[in-house]
Amino acid sequence: MLVVRFPGMQNLLLRAARNPAAAVAVASGVYWFSLRPWHLRWGATGAEVARQWPGDELVVRPFARAVRALTVNAPPERVWPWIMQVGRDRGGFYSYTWLENLIGADIHNIYHLLSRLRDRQPGDTVWMAPPEKFGGMGRMVVGKVIPQRAMVLVPPMDAERVMNDGVADGAWSFVLDPRPDRRTRFVMRSLASKPRMTDLLFWEPAHFVMERKMMLTIKRLAEA
Repeated sequence: MLVVRFPGMQNLLLRAARNPAAAVAVASGVYWFSLRPWHLRWGATGAEVARQWPGDELVVRPFARAVRALTVNAPPERVWPWIMQVGRDRGGFYSYTWLENLIGADIHNIYHLLSRLRDRQPGDTVWMAPPEKFGGMGRMVVGKVIPQRAMVLVPPMDAERVMNDGVADGAWSFVLDPRPDRRTRFVMRSLASKPRMTDLLFWEPAHFVMERKMMLTIKRLAEA
């Protein structure tokens, strides 16, 4: 049963039910002030939200920030190989493949570690879709690697700027933060410098749904 705890909220909801424009306004308000702050820091502590992570230095004035985290009951060296395996050209993205493939990404997850894979290096391409689709833009580029600790991906149009000037419009960081008890905080950090309505209303929540599933799957695989 829904319990309305805010003064006047019940009347607002009744009015919204009768007025489509009001319903959109209420839904937008709930998302912007409640759901969005929650998913932008899913699983993260206050200290993790405030902390600087690898890749933060690449985006000088980010408009949107997300930091999500969970604990893996395994040391970083057992999680790192799964991070290195991420990508359509390697082991997949460990998320909802039916959603990825609905848009033609053609992702097939591999749930065992591939042998003889080298670590990603700055400048490497991480494919998110077949090269022949989406004008060849279904990809990201490795902007930074800290072995056993972090891999930072940047949009392909930023790759050259990162190599030359150390600046990007966006960054997607996979970070492993070791704990004293040989567990690991698995942190995903996303930064974007340019506000776009489609990002705020669609790609942000969609990215959260897919990223959360990926994190949970990598946790399960590393702990197995």
